[in-house]
Amino acid sequence: MPARKYLIRGIAILLIVISSTTSAEEDTVLTLEAALAQAQQNNPSLARIKAAAQALAAIPSQAGSLPDPVIGFNVMNLPVDHFDTRKEPMAQIGFGISQVIPFPGKLALREQAAAYEAQAAAHSEEEWRLSLQSDVKTVWWQLFYLDRLLEITDNNLMLLQQLVDIAGTKYAVGDGLQQDVLLAQLESSKLLDRKIKINGLRGNAAASLNALLDRPGDNAVRLPTKVSLQLPDIHGDQVLYQLAETNRPLLASEREKVNAAKSKLDLAKKAILPDFNVSVAYGARNNMPDGSRRSDLLSLGVSINVPIFYGQKQAQGVSQSTSELMREQYALQDQWNGIRKQISQTSNDYRRAKEQVLLYETGIIPQAQQTVASMLAGYQVNKVDFLNLIRSQITVYDYEAQYWQSFIEANQALAQLVAATGQAGIYE
Repeated sequence: MPARKYLIRGIAILLIVISSTTSAEEDTVLTLEAALAQAQQNNPSLARIKAAAQALAAIPSQAGSLPDPVIGFNVMNLPVDHFDTRKEPMAQIGFGISQVIPFPGKLALREQAAAYEAQAAAHSEEEWRLSLQSDVKTVWWQLFYLDRLLEITDNNLMLLQQLVDIAGTKYAVGDGLQQDVLLAQLESSKLLDRKIKINGLRGNAAASLNALLDRPGDNAVRLPTKVSLQLPDIHGDQVLYQLAETNRPLLASEREKVNAAKSKLDLAKKAILPDFNVSVAYGARNNMPDGSRRSDLLSLGVSINVPIFYGQKQAQGVSQSTSELMREQYALQDQWNGIRKQISQTSNDYRRAKEQVLLYETGIIPQAQQTVASMLAGYQVNKVDFLNLIRSQITVYDYEAQYWQSFIEANQALAQLVAATGQAGIYE
């Protein structure tokens, strides 16, 4: 019995520990910094791009190396009637080695082109990292917005319930209308409907964030309830353009692709120059039947390829490489135009959202709240219609939601600007 008692107690303690651990994990607050760190460490798409860049980094040394030499072994002039190499003066057992040597400069150009492509892949990895960070920030701020929307929805439900109570009290003493009570209850039901929709949107956003962090989609996500409400000033577009031109990995990757295309064009122009095949062979011969010695044989050889199909092959290779170089140059210019457009649009979005935040914070919301307070006092003395009172309270709710929406849009624009310029120094 004592042993059973201790066993039951141990199991109970273990269950408590497991329950506490699970509860602690569920209650963990996911800050924006923690989300970015987890995405950097766990995101499989980023890991895939990194692996691809590492694979390309191993190519230059291969491209710059000589082809493997070829070692051969043969038996020459072997008489098939008796297979005796001593009776045939020309019979010999030979072995040799041959090496293809490309025309000087070809290997260097191949290695150079591969090195540029490897650098382009490394910059693409950094570009993907910036894009991932921007995506994480965007979804995180969307979740934060939905949490604030749920918070103000709950607050407005409480206020509407207070209005229901006031209307009910007035109706009970014969100083109000039943329709006022019903109207307040209807507006409360509408807010409950909004809350259901917001919860649905939050679940979808949480699943998106979990996917970026390589976690199960149904993992609970709890964000902090407070963040800094300061929105900094940013540089002008021209300064942001300069930052992007210097720091944006996408542009660096495109430049490396242009360099690789130039190296491939130079290599294509050298294709008409011959490659060399150098060979050395040694033939060993047995002594004559009478014992007299026969000399072994040494063979040396050099061969080159002859570009007799130049018009159909090498010339077309030059034309192809020229077109590919033009394609990469146009791609670089196209990316640069797109980046400048992105910066201008995003910076405009940020400044607009920042102005709206300031307007809602210092003007619209305080004024709307004062209006509700004044109308509530008027309603209690029968000087304000209840419908207008309800409408004014719903208007406050809408303004508060628009305030948080503008605040979130500003922070999302900042995240996109950091990704567009390639670094965080976008602030004045």
